[in-house]
Amino acid sequence: MRTSPRKTKLFFAERNIAFIDSAVRIKNRTIRYIQTGNTNKQTLVFVHGSPGSWDAWKSYLSDTVLLKHFRMIAPDRPGFGFSNFRKSSNLDEQALLLNALVNQLKNGQTTTLVGHSYGGPLIVKMALDNPNLFHNLYILAGAVDPEAEKPEKWRKPLTWVPLKYLVPGALKPSNDEIWMLKKDLWNMKPRLAALYQNTVIIHGTNDKLVPYSNVDFMQREFVNVSNLEVIRIEDENHFIVWNREGLIKEKLLDLVK
Repeated sequence: MRTSPRKTKLFFAERNIAFIDSAVRIKNRTIRYIQTGNTNKQTLVFVHGSPGSWDAWKSYLSDTVLLKHFRMIAPDRPGFGFSNFRKSSNLDEQALLLNALVNQLKNGQTTTLVGHSYGGPLIVKMALDNPNLFHNLYILAGAVDPEAEKPEKWRKPLTWVPLKYLVPGALKPSNDEIWMLKKDLWNMKPRLAALYQNTVIIHGTNDKLVPYSNVDFMQREFVNVSNLEVIRIEDENHFIVWNREGLIKEKLLDLVK
């Protein structure tokens, strides 16, 4: 579940889109990211789910309208893609590493975080840890409620040595972080009242992987969010990044209206 530099180059070349495929070293870790768009415009940072890589967002990074209005950055999250592939991290460490990346790349313009699935709680953690760095959050089918997290019991043995080394590819860090997520969310819960950035929540009512009850939880806990908008999509599943791409792009363009 990762796109090689060669295939990345081919993807953007076929569309005649200028891009940056780069990596930075942060605390002895490598974080790879893709960047497109206007370097002088406000920034969208796209954070993928579990498992995944930057290419979950490739249709956004290559969208002709978004390219005009934004600088767009999509990292491979720690442990995925080409960011120390298979090296697992919990929510705290990932937030630390991605915040350091965004801080290095800041251009003096507004920065908006867009996170899908596991990327949802991750961008919340990023905003709590470095609130002055971010202005807006878009939480797409985000798993933020610790009560709603019910990791399957079979996951735990797959985090042990030597079994974890037998889990193939990106499924290893995915299994590890999903198993750790419930505890991570409980640790983050007492801080949620400190979140204040403008926040858009988009979630499908038929999401079997991340229940819609997460939305109710966020509405209760985000008591100091300056502007909270909830978009409820009836009968939609977890994969709204692709199924409802038009809607999400339209909401992102609200940032420049």
